[in-house]
Amino acid sequence: MHLRPDATNGQSTADAGAGWRIQARLRQFLPVPGLPILVISAVLLTAVGAPLLSPHVPTRGDLDRSLLPPFWASGGSLDHPLGTDLYGRDQLSRIFYGARISLWVAALVISVSIVVGTPVGMIAGYVGGWFDAILMRMVDLVLAFPLILLAIMLAVVFGPSFANVVVVVSLLIWPRLARLIRAETLSLRHNDFVVYAEVVGIPVWRIMIRHLFPNVLPTLIVMTTLEIGHVILIESSLSFLGAGIPPPYPSWGLMVADGRGRIVTGWWLSLFPGLAILVTVLAFTLFGDWLRERLDPRLRDR
Repeated sequence: MHLRPDATNGQSTADAGAGWRIQARLRQFLPVPGLPILVISAVLLTAVGAPLLSPHVPTRGDLDRSLLPPFWASGGSLDHPLGTDLYGRDQLSRIFYGARISLWVAALVISVSIVVGTPVGMIAGYVGGWFDAILMRMVDLVLAFPLILLAIMLAVVFGPSFANVVVVVSLLIWPRLARLIRAETLSLRHNDFVVYAEVVGIPVWRIMIRHLFPNVLPTLIVMTTLEIGHVILIESSLSFLGAGIPPPYPSWGLMVADGRGRIVTGWWLSLFPGLAILVTVLAFTLFGDWLRERLDPRLRDR
């Protein structure tokens, strides 16, 4: 007995539809990513409560306790659970305060990028024409500039500082945000609700704020969540190169740089701040991917 081609196609289509429905139901019950949220919560708690949680002052050293190993190694001490650095400063305390610095940089950079990038992207996508072309060429110009070189120049001229890091990283992040928001605005520009608002005479600024912004907000939330890990990684890289947070303030990248010449004798100097960077960036990335699946209707409804 042979099945007719149309019956086979119909059966395949039905199976595919049933498969999509099963996947859609499974997505509704996807568990919250507990481990990334736990890591992010721990980092936030550490950053906020660093003065209470830190056993020592992070910038105060004791040369008599220089290069103490972690407490489980020979010669270690429970008074310094993760050991000390070359100047006798407590590694655990410096990691706690390093979390505060990294999150402060991320918060300021993301705030500046949202304030600058979102209006630029929405205006470029909605107005279009020569205005869009000019704004996007400005964005391309900023993205094409070697910002690592700019950071090193600022560090040479003005000295490494917290403000330099925020300025340089913001210059890198806001154009990426602007291009994404522009693309989302272009996809919404000719939808019926926007055309109807234009026909009834609603002002342009009100259309963008009341009709377009709520529709690009999910993408903005996902993008900023993903960019937090990117900002932390860039800040650590700049500090590692000596163009970021200046010593003796604790920064994860600076701590990794301090231990790069002592990998054999002082392996803990680079290992623990490096793990802090790895775990934090990975947690924000995984949480951002989960948010993208939950907030993007094209992924949520499949």
